[in-house]
Amino acid sequence: MARTTVKKNSVKTVNYLNKDFNDFKGNLIEFAKQYFPDTYNDFNEASPGMMFIEMAAYVGDVLSYYIDSQFRESLLAYAEEKRNVYNIAQSFGYTPKTTAASTAVLDVFQTIPALNNKPDYRYGLTINAGTVVKASSTNVTFRTLEDVNFKFSSSYDKRDVSIFETNAGLPTKFLLKKNIKVQSGEISTEFFDFNSAEKYTEIKLSNDDVIEIISCTDSDGNKWYEVDSLARDTIFEEMENNTTNDPASAGDRENAAYILKLKKVSRRFTTYINDKDETVLRFGAGVSDNPDEEIVPNPTSVGSSLPGSPSYLTTAFDPSNFLKTSTFGLAPANTTLTIKYTHGGGVRDNVNSNEITKITSISYNVEDNLLVSGLVQESKDSVSFTNPNPATGGSSGQTVREVRENALAHFQAQQRAVTKDDYIVRAYSLPPKYGTVAKVHMSQDEQLSKAGMVENLEREITEDDVGTSLKNLQVNKIPNPLALNMYTLGFDSNKKLAPLTPTAKENLKTYLSQYRLVTDAINIKDAYVINIGVSFAIITRIGFNKNDVLLRCVSVIQDFFDVDRWQIGQPIVLGDIAYELSLVDGVASVVPPEENNPKKAQIVIENKYKIADGYSGNYYDIDSSLRGGILYPALDPSIFEVKYLNSDIKGKVLGDNLGTE
Repeated sequence: MARTTVKKNSVKTVNYLNKDFNDFKGNLIEFAKQYFPDTYNDFNEASPGMMFIEMAAYVGDVLSYYIDSQFRESLLAYAEEKRNVYNIAQSFGYTPKTTAASTAVLDVFQTIPALNNKPDYRYGLTINAGTVVKASSTNVTFRTLEDVNFKFSSSYDKRDVSIFETNAGLPTKFLLKKNIKVQSGEISTEFFDFNSAEKYTEIKLSNDDVIEIISCTDSDGNKWYEVDSLARDTIFEEMENNTTNDPASAGDRENAAYILKLKKVSRRFTTYINDKDETVLRFGAGVSDNPDEEIVPNPTSVGSSLPGSPSYLTTAFDPSNFLKTSTFGLAPANTTLTIKYTHGGGVRDNVNSNEITKITSISYNVEDNLLVSGLVQESKDSVSFTNPNPATGGSSGQTVREVRENALAHFQAQQRAVTKDDYIVRAYSLPPKYGTVAKVHMSQDEQLSKAGMVENLEREITEDDVGTSLKNLQVNKIPNPLALNMYTLGFDSNKKLAPLTPTAKENLKTYLSQYRLVTDAINIKDAYVINIGVSFAIITRIGFNKNDVLLRCVSVIQDFFDVDRWQIGQPIVLGDIAYELSLVDGVASVVPPEENNPKKAQIVIENKYKIADGYSGNYYDIDSSLRGGILYPALDPSIFEVKYLNSDIKGKVLGDNLGTE
């Protein structure tokens, strides 16, 4: 009878749960006892075998530590090494700040001659952005960030005018004043030579406290643009709103000083900060002089072609293949790049008030060449700067922890508009030089259902039947999932609500295009302004001057209807107005102002709509919209406004609490 030898299972059980030295050592001992019982059984601490076991456990413990550490360093929330925190933060789209510049608001002055005893604004200068001024005591350098245009005045860029010089009691010169924001930082220029093109070439700036790159140009005069990512081939470029750049928009200059355009660029670069706090510029991979073509779907990038079919898609394909360009921007070749940038910052830049007065570099733009050259020169010589308040914001670079927290917050923001609130915030963040957005309201766009279209086409709609037909149309409207309506209003030069100008609307549309989802269509429309007047009456307390109490009450209502406190679609609660009046010192009670007031309302609202009187022209039925002491706005996005606070608020005193007239 044959004997069969049964072999032990050659697959050895390994414990993968060990993490430290003692666990590794204990497991190795058990492993040796189980699988090598006849080979080695001397596990005394002084034995040679234990030396090898402990050495193996030591190696496992070290490897385990570094594996855990590397995993921890790959997560931004737990990373500690500066290099790793910087790399992860910048992969999230956040660039660490190696320094922080100080900022200040300067008062800018210039004089202009008088013409017929009035300011001759033709001599108003445009002081170009990039003007350099220094602090008188510390020589800290500041740079203007925007143009100062004395020819125009608006609600966001107000111009103050005062008499500067007189002759025989008549003004001969006027003093103009505006405000401008400045940023600290020394200006440096560096040159970099390039020979043959290399993909993703990098250059490092010599200063490690770079604040901002002002410009990058090559020896051929081409401008290179900084972008967030090399894959982004468009930038926003601003042009001064004048007859030369855009004759059609020049009439909106007072409300939109600049025009925002979306421009496709092939010469572009990105910046990042390395762990030595050096600023590095990275260029594209293009090696030809031809800029990138428009991004279009390429059928050859997906699937495989089959006879009779343009393409065949397998179950898995990469949609990004549709979006690839050949270069990710051009690489510099056979040229010299001139990099102009600011650096510095820090606490020392927080200079005291009235220190920023020394003009180092300044340039002007005078549009009218027919002016008297001597008077133009006098206007230029009269320009001066000062900071009424101290400069603030200068600080040292961010710590590793600050970079981590800021990067996490930046990533959560996503830099895109998804919800209605996102679009509202983005609209309000439009820089005022492109147009002043005062009020914003978002709603879903609506379209007629097929049933509604048929219903309203079945009969002719007459002028007398408009109300009924519109009601029918409203009932049969359904939300349009592909579009949103943004209702907007701006301010005029007197800070009164007014529709956005066409130029401001175009700028807003262009500005939102970088944040909106590809599936969202944004229709920018005008909201309706319902101008109103307010009437009230009070009974005063004994011992109070009736006129003084009345003036305080009017002031309270003026504050109540301050335009900054009101939004589109906000109703008026009459009880809130009466309550605010009752709190005024000297008011005994608030009473109906009119004897023929059937509702005995303490506060009476009147619609002001006549265009000839300066109102919006929008008629609104106040009585039918007043329910339960609340005045509701129209279903169409609208806002209430007391346009003339001094004349549209009327109050009277009907006596005191003893019945005295």
